[in-house]
Amino acid sequence: MNLARLDLNLVVALRALLEERNVTRAGQRVGLSQPAMSAALARLRRHFDDDLLARVGGHYELTALGQVLLDRTSTAYDLLERLFASQAEFNPAEEKREFKLIASDYAIAVFGTELARVVHEEAPGIRLRFAQTPPTVVDDTATLLSATDGLLMPHGVISDFPATDLYEDRWVFLVADDHPSVDDRLTRHDLARLPWVTYQRTYDAPAVRQLGMLGIEPRVEVSVDSFQLLPLLVAGTRRVALVQARLARLLGPLAPVRVVEPPYEAVPLREALWWHPVHTHDAAHIWLRETATRVGRRLAGVPEV
Repeated sequence: MNLARLDLNLVVALRALLEERNVTRAGQRVGLSQPAMSAALARLRRHFDDDLLARVGGHYELTALGQVLLDRTSTAYDLLERLFASQAEFNPAEEKREFKLIASDYAIAVFGTELARVVHEEAPGIRLRFAQTPPTVVDDTATLLSATDGLLMPHGVISDFPATDLYEDRWVFLVADDHPSVDDRLTRHDLARLPWVTYQRTYDAPAVRQLGMLGIEPRVEVSVDSFQLLPLLVAGTRRVALVQARLARLLGPLAPVRVVEPPYEAVPLREALWWHPVHTHDAAHIWLRETATRVGRRLAGVPEV
């Protein structure tokens, strides 16, 4: 494919056509007349050798290829937008823009809140938008990173992308204050026999792999996609939950639970900010990464549980 022969404006037209599925509405969306958008559709059909939009009754539907291109075009558009928004210089006190960060609710609670406070103080025109990490983060990391400004994720889940370390955390267990069979200590036998509440995605993968290496197979009774719900699902039950110590300290007052140390030397958690290589030399992203690293260093001095 020779990109020099392509009109990249067609990416804008293609996205509008695939999302609107109507030539007139697509033209209105991008500021083109109906004849101009029809001409763009004709060029796209010749390029892909596919109708892309097929008339069914009184409306258009995407062809099989059009459906494939729908997600790819959105990702390509976002990447091009970020590429051409790159800056040689960045003054945080004067700039107005938004950074989108993908993160779990744990990372937002422990790190994102402090990052937002610092940005509020130092860069009043900067907006932060946090979005939950999708289940596909491991399967298609490149696509995810290409459409965002950064990903908050511990080491051990993804690799092969640039990252800056932020802070360390450790794993602890939560049990109910009035747990009938757990005093001040848990045993490996307890972890095998008691029911568990688990976070249902992969961010604690190194910790879970460690349990498997120790011969401990959690008996999962409840799974949830929020770390912050774990204390509520432990309180008043016989369940146990593996949770980050910093989060346990924040959430402890919200539920009648207590922290118990693991009956083994748990692998530490090293949180990092990951980004797509296209952002590496962008002045705005350099500022974002430097600010995040500075906030992470501050957190390193915060007492844990």
